[in-house]
Amino acid sequence: MLVLGRKKGETIIVNDDIEITVTSIEGDMVRIGINAPKQVTIHRKEVYLEIQEENKQATSNVINLSDFLSMRKK
Repeated sequence: MLVLGRKKGETIIVNDDIEITVTSIEGDMVRIGINAPKQVTIHRKEVYLEIQEENKQATSNVINLSDFLSMRKK
């Protein structure tokens, strides 16, 4: 992991097209702004992990089409 020190208003460039700027620092809270192309998805880690878990559950609940049709006939 790369760890960088930044002050309010300072920016980090990632991969030539993503800018991460420290917008404010209040106590132990740091606010950042991210400027990235629209095709780049950005999530907080806890949200990303929830999405991954929901996707995992959705794919594990897939049933066979013939099983579904036989359930409907009953």
